[in-house]
Amino acid sequence: MKQFSFQINSELKNTKARAGKITTPHGEIQTPAFITVGTAATVKALTPEQVTSVGSQAVLANTYHLYLRPGEKIVKKAGGLHEFMHWSGPMFTDSGGFQVFSLGEAFGKGISKVATGEAMRSSVNERMSQAKKAKISDEGVTFYSHIDGSKHELNPEKSMQIQHSLGADIIFAFDECTSPMAQRDYQEIALDRTHTWAQKSLTEHQKLNAEQSKYQALYGVVQGGQFKDLREHSAETLGAMEFDGFGIGGSFTKDDIATAVNWVTEKLPKEKPRHLLGMGEVIDLFEGIEAGIDTFDCVSPTRIARNGTVYTKNGRVSLTNAKFATQFEPIEEDCQCYTCQNYTSAYVHHLLKAQEMLSATLLSIHNLYFVTHLVDLIRESIENDSFYRLKKDFLSSYYRK
Repeated sequence: MKQFSFQINSELKNTKARAGKITTPHGEIQTPAFITVGTAATVKALTPEQVTSVGSQAVLANTYHLYLRPGEKIVKKAGGLHEFMHWSGPMFTDSGGFQVFSLGEAFGKGISKVATGEAMRSSVNERMSQAKKAKISDEGVTFYSHIDGSKHELNPEKSMQIQHSLGADIIFAFDECTSPMAQRDYQEIALDRTHTWAQKSLTEHQKLNAEQSKYQALYGVVQGGQFKDLREHSAETLGAMEFDGFGIGGSFTKDDIATAVNWVTEKLPKEKPRHLLGMGEVIDLFEGIEAGIDTFDCVSPTRIARNGTVYTKNGRVSLTNAKFATQFEPIEEDCQCYTCQNYTSAYVHHLLKAQEMLSATLLSIHNLYFVTHLVDLIRESIENDSFYRLKKDFLSSYYRK
């Protein structure tokens, strides 16, 4: 019955970078690949056809949000996420663990799963402004809905049941995403809990898979914060379990991402795919792939688009800037996306100033095309051994001062 596989086709000499293929019941994913985020069973401002047009191979939806609204039972009755949202390609769903972190340890503190140097120096107590909306125990999580305040409980078994009802091709084990500011003693407690939850997730997943005709792949999620030995221990512990692949959770500083990812990929089984959760900046893509990452997801391309910001080869640019009012040229002359082929920066600037919804659509198309196409170029550079030249040229242009 198993309809999931991963094969490595090319490897970059003296690195962990590889190009390959993930096969799922809804199609193939050529890796490395950027996975477009469609949180509530929709990629914000875009139709599925537009998502396909930018080159997206797969979409990732959010378990927490879909559980609360419309509810996994409704999605299952509709025929699963693919039918519900009219997406025919491969799909991922996360476990809800990061949203628990957002409602719990991170709530009201302005803390992300990845900390900047400034955030690391800030006092957690000084940043606390509101009561937590989630409480974690060894049994699971009790949380209050951000929609209506209703009380809910989530645990490994329930996360698996929800994700199986949603019907994605690749799902994630329930884990505890810790704050990057958490001390080692708590990281150790949370890691033990994550490993226990991983086994419970796997047991429930295997039972549910045996009861259905379509195989869903389950990834374990490596945690451990900024601590090398904890990350390695997590990778070894989960790597010994019968997961189809692995996610790598956050809780590290921005400057240490490549180092932390290398710790993990060194210990994970080489023959199984690895997904870097919630990361997708240009530098993350190059360094993550070089360290052995196969897939990424990140909300940034569509989120910054809604604020009028676009990716270009020379870095991020805000089209709200007055200079674009009379720039009757595409965002990028050589970009092949629908937006750059049909509209000028001046027109998009006008849409932003007029607060027209079309601006979010056009800029999201450009940003998703940019990131998706960049990962495609990186994949090709692994196959033709031009990775380092591409990395040097692209990063020197994108991050030039």
